[in-house]
Amino acid sequence: MWNTTPTAKELGVVLVVDDNPTNLEVLSNALSHFGYETAVAVDGESAIEQINYYPPDLILLDVMMPGIDGFETCQRLKANPATQDIPIIFMTALSDSSDKVRGLTLGAVDYITKPFQQEEVLARVKLHLKLRYLARTLEQQNTLLKQEVTERTIAEQALQQLTQELEQRVEDRTAELSQALHNLQQAQIQLIQSEKLSSLGQLVAGVAHEINNPVNFIYGNLMHISEYSENLLKFAHLFQQHYPQPVSALQEQMDEMDVEFLLEDMPKLVGSMKLGVERIRQIVLSLRNFSRLDEAEFKAVDIHEGIDSTLLILHNRLKARPDHPEIQIIKEYGELPLIECYAGQLNQVFMNLLSNAIDALESYDSQRSPEAARAKPSQIVIHTEITEEQLVSIKIRDNGAGIPEAVRNRLFDPFFTTKPIGKGTGLGLSISHQIITEKHHGEIGCVSELGHGAEFWIKLPIQQAST
Repeated sequence: MWNTTPTAKELGVVLVVDDNPTNLEVLSNALSHFGYETAVAVDGESAIEQINYYPPDLILLDVMMPGIDGFETCQRLKANPATQDIPIIFMTALSDSSDKVRGLTLGAVDYITKPFQQEEVLARVKLHLKLRYLARTLEQQNTLLKQEVTERTIAEQALQQLTQELEQRVEDRTAELSQALHNLQQAQIQLIQSEKLSSLGQLVAGVAHEINNPVNFIYGNLMHISEYSENLLKFAHLFQQHYPQPVSALQEQMDEMDVEFLLEDMPKLVGSMKLGVERIRQIVLSLRNFSRLDEAEFKAVDIHEGIDSTLLILHNRLKARPDHPEIQIIKEYGELPLIECYAGQLNQVFMNLLSNAIDALESYDSQRSPEAARAKPSQIVIHTEITEEQLVSIKIRDNGAGIPEAVRNRLFDPFFTTKPIGKGTGLGLSISHQIITEKHHGEIGCVSELGHGAEFWIKLPIQQAST
């Protein structure tokens, strides 16, 4: 049973649209008597204009009106998102059911047939306003319910995730703490990259200096040892020529010392010592070139010297070992001018790229048979040239297994690595990208095809723009 008088929450604004002033007056008075706020319009055009300005809660709409009729008015209102939800009750003297069907199809919620009964009109208005109120209330409740469900779901998910994380931490707390410390250290490395490069440069330069002093001392003494050994050898040969049959005690001592072997081996020992010292001096020179990491200004340098210094430092990794064959280095150096750069920083980029290429080839060789390795030796090709855009191009290409696309897309992301835990930090290529793009205003990228190796390319301006 419906209450005779609507509740306060169910009252609303009712717009009556009719070209008959008597109908407008009768309906307005009746609705106002029951507490409804009313508005009136005498045709469809004025009704639409009024609705757009002040939307009602329900519309009583006459079908037969001059200008646009009720059907057209309803169709326009339902086509407007701002008014399409307002319930419309048609008032008509038409008795044809097809007209009613048309009106309901256009979006009307009900029909009142003229001449109308006041009680019927009030009952239908009350019903549809109550339905509108209930629909709004239901929509609000649904919204609140969805929000509550969402909040509870999020809370449950957060609780479940927290539980899982706590369980995982209990199980692997030592490993997680170690990994967290590792990540923190690597983040710190990246954040203070310039300071790190400077410190590394000072350290390497200091080590090179400390090595160089005793090496120079040894090298200077070797000159004297070489001279002394030559004199001793001359003396020994003269002694053998003039005393081919020495006394027995001396002959026994000579046999025990194996003088013939000593005379033959001593020049070789001195020569190998010279080669070793010279090798150390070359390494020290390479360390000095490599360690120019604390430069505050751009300097014009020979890129090839930096690459060669890096290769010398990596020489031991390129040699053949029992667990993998030799890695061949093929240099395709073009004619390059001196370029303005931070030489030490570029050397670190070369170190990262060449070390990664060596790692890739070692991993590739470990999966190949010796026959396959001999048929296709591991190679690193270093190609340099000047491009048409007057940029220095550096390409470092290996003939290993190649890089999958999913990995290639993340190569320069911080902390991303495909190497086992403890072997790679995931920062080498990220730092290299930063050095090339931010410090030198250049470009760096990678192209690769599975089974055909990988190529890292760098493009650098010959001269840096003034800042």
